[in-house]
Amino acid sequence: MFYRPEDGHGLPHNPFGAIVSPRPIAWVSSRGADGVDNLAPYSFFNGVAYVPPQIMFASTGAKPDQDAGKDSLANIRETGVFCVNIVEYAMRDAMNASSETLPREVDEFAHAGVGRASCETIDCPRVAGAPAALECRLTRIERLPGAANYVVFGEVTGVHLRDDVLVDGIFDVTRYRPLARLGYRDYTRVDEVFPLARPDDR
Repeated sequence: MFYRPEDGHGLPHNPFGAIVSPRPIAWVSSRGADGVDNLAPYSFFNGVAYVPPQIMFASTGAKPDQDAGKDSLANIRETGVFCVNIVEYAMRDAMNASSETLPREVDEFAHAGVGRASCETIDCPRVAGAPAALECRLTRIERLPGAANYVVFGEVTGVHLRDDVLVDGIFDVTRYRPLARLGYRDYTRVDEVFPLARPDDR
């Protein structure tokens, strides 16, 4: 089949998210200027540069108690910092609980029963025990076409790695099994990896 997005797909559910998958999940923690902590997952997320290390995540949709975007976006605009926590399969239920739309004064760490720890380079909480966490300073926010579509870019200023996922100096994702987003209400996890040498490496 072929369809133009502006004309609709004619299917029971939008296939776009299933096509662009699997997607890593940025479990973004932030703190508002009022001191309230926030924790929310975003599946439009990836690394975008090595030197200096930089990441991006996209926020889509709005909340009635925020002027534009969601709580994470509002907090990052106010403070200029945030942390991306990597989600392991064992934390899938807590991650899902933190995705609930709640009033901006609600602390999702407490709501989802997630432990928090302090960051080293920024004034922001991180998920205690996460396999990895990336402390970030905002570099830019880009508005995209659509009602409430934004991309947040940040430079990584600190990296936390859980000791048990380091094996012979390698960050071994099979030790914690990253959770990834598919389409619809579906997720997957990484249970095995395989090497593939690039032509330039031969």
